[in-house]
Amino acid sequence: MRLLLVEDEEDLAEAVQLGLQRAGYAVDHAATVAAAGERLAVNAYDLLLLDLALPDGDGFTLCRAIRSGNVAVAGGTDLRVLMLTARGALPDRVRGLDDGADDYVVKPFALDELLARVRALLRRETSGATAVLRVGELTLDTARHRAWRGERALPLSPKEFGVLEYLMTRPGHVVSTEELLEHVWDENVDPFTHTVRVTMGTLRRKIGNGDEHAIIQTVVGRGYRLREE
Repeated sequence: MRLLLVEDEEDLAEAVQLGLQRAGYAVDHAATVAAAGERLAVNAYDLLLLDLALPDGDGFTLCRAIRSGNVAVAGGTDLRVLMLTARGALPDRVRGLDDGADDYVVKPFALDELLARVRALLRRETSGATAVLRVGELTLDTARHRAWRGERALPLSPKEFGVLEYLMTRPGHVVSTEELLEHVWDENVDPFTHTVRVTMGTLRRKIGNGDEHAIIQTVVGRGYRLREE
């Protein structure tokens, strides 16, 4: 999943971005409202982590603009928004939720709690009730970052895990290479490389995808599909 972190405190932004990346997320960073707007217009994000006090504006205004359609959002105005702020007073929390935030975390916060809230918000997209995804023989525990085919554990890299998670939230649907680049890789990826094809190849080998009833199917000219069993 691809996230946008909007935070102007450099040390905090670096720590949060690193923690999210280690959990397997692709994370872009913006330090201002203007930079956030530029990225939102171009990239389809699954979640926005939004600070309130920014050098050129505030998160309340940006959140309202997203919900009202006054800011171009490539992924749609129903983008999940998690506010990160030192403003912990009840009126601020109420205002944040009323302005369109899906959740509100007060600084300082523990990284484990932030990761749990991120997972909970991302599960809403697929109406998932738990952190565990199951499709056929495949099981994916997004909280513990572990995967299995049947009883066999799959030693997946963060990118392989991210690709499989994205496919498992859309079983039976064709997912294009461009869509995977948008949601599993960050803005530093070179779109002209073969990174998706290479990652898909290693993921298939680890799953054991060589039989005629392949779990991950290639749809020629369109992308990839996780077979529903």
